[in-house]
Amino acid sequence: MEEDFSKYIDKPIFRTVSEVCNENGLSAFVIGGYVRDLILKRPSKDIDIVVLGSGLDLAEKVAKRLDIDKVQYFKNFGTAMFVHEGDDIEFVGARKESYSRDTRKPIVENGSLEDDQNRRDFTINALALSLNKSSFGYLVDPFDGLEDMENKIIRTPLEPDKTYSDDPLRMLRAIRFSSQLGFRIEAESLAAIERNADRLEIISAERIIDEVNKIVLSPKPSVGFKKLYDTKLLHQFFPEMVALQGIETKNGKSHKDNFYHTLEVLDNISKETDDLWLRWAAIMHDIAKPRTKRFHDKQGWTFHGHEDLGAKMIPKIFKKLKLPLDAKMKYVQKLVRLHLRPISLVKGNVTDSAIRRLLFEAGEDLEDLMTLCNADITSKNEYKVEKYKRNFKLVEKKLKQIEEKDRVRNFQPPISGELIMSTFNMGPCYEVGVIKTAIKDAILDGHIENDYDQAYQFMLEKAKEIGVSKK
Repeated sequence: MEEDFSKYIDKPIFRTVSEVCNENGLSAFVIGGYVRDLILKRPSKDIDIVVLGSGLDLAEKVAKRLDIDKVQYFKNFGTAMFVHEGDDIEFVGARKESYSRDTRKPIVENGSLEDDQNRRDFTINALALSLNKSSFGYLVDPFDGLEDMENKIIRTPLEPDKTYSDDPLRMLRAIRFSSQLGFRIEAESLAAIERNADRLEIISAERIIDEVNKIVLSPKPSVGFKKLYDTKLLHQFFPEMVALQGIETKNGKSHKDNFYHTLEVLDNISKETDDLWLRWAAIMHDIAKPRTKRFHDKQGWTFHGHEDLGAKMIPKIFKKLKLPLDAKMKYVQKLVRLHLRPISLVKGNVTDSAIRRLLFEAGEDLEDLMTLCNADITSKNEYKVEKYKRNFKLVEKKLKQIEEKDRVRNFQPPISGELIMSTFNMGPCYEVGVIKTAIKDAILDGHIENDYDQAYQFMLEKAKEIGVSKK
């Protein structure tokens, strides 16, 4: 037993557990992430309580004392949980674990507190605070986790090769904690991750993406992704991103390293938004560059069409990574497909027609698209970056002016397909689509206003032009 932390565990649940344990001759501890976050002064709602005995029985007794009716029992795992004052409280009996090589699911036996701490992934997650009456609030820290926390180090309690080989998900967790907390991974532990990287094959894609998303949402995601790349973990599940890495030179002309550029864009956008899918758009925006890379004597390196091919690649990548194949995927696709459009407006003449088309196609996601494009302005030349950003401000101003004047954002052309069909007494056919598209283009190009009467007159003229008449 070490330092006294009793003043920090002042929630009623801890005193209640202590009382119940004292009355029933039990010994219990609050352990793991909650203790870590308590010491780091980070918010946490997940409280794990380990008992030397049955977690199911202790949960039942504590719930009865607190008049809690709804308790979830997971008898196969020997755990139980309930919600108290907004916290998720989980009870489990102390246990020791052993693993076979082809699965991360351990063989579990009853054990001591020492056994339970030995099975933890990192020293900072093996900390336990006593809930026993005689030692309430005292820290049990057999692996010097408190010192590692002070020195900002991620280290395994036992030999790292065994820790990572037993449960390869811990390798991703090490990098995730490093990225979230700004801690460094101890050198031997980092080397062990690279040695065991191919063990990730026994981990489900769902488990992997859960950790990866937490890295994506960390304050500076590049920290995590660089470690994923350096340890070869990224190669196991996201080879498309790995393919971005590298610089090729021909005839004295080089292109930038698109992997590190992508990480810079991701960090840039993370300063502006906590939206997971906008951050994924940053990760994916140049994903097709390796497939579209070409060298020309005059132009040098080009990546023509990488935005369109990238958008087409996204469903397959999302499916493989077990990311959602719903509106979130469509949103990322849309931003990837359009991400060059605002930049091209900055480079060239900003016509009202080009602005209208961007407003129409981006719709409600325009602000997010502009955030992505701003983040995509990267260069070692500070003057060049400042020039682009100044021009970008002009484009944003122009977008606002055109939208206020022409109302084309999210607009539906005032003439519907049904009206075209009824006017010319025809069913669904190719000509209906031609007329409808022509009306939309005429509005976006500024030939007519977004107005019913003008659009109706244009419809009559276009129909006559293609040989469609009223019957």
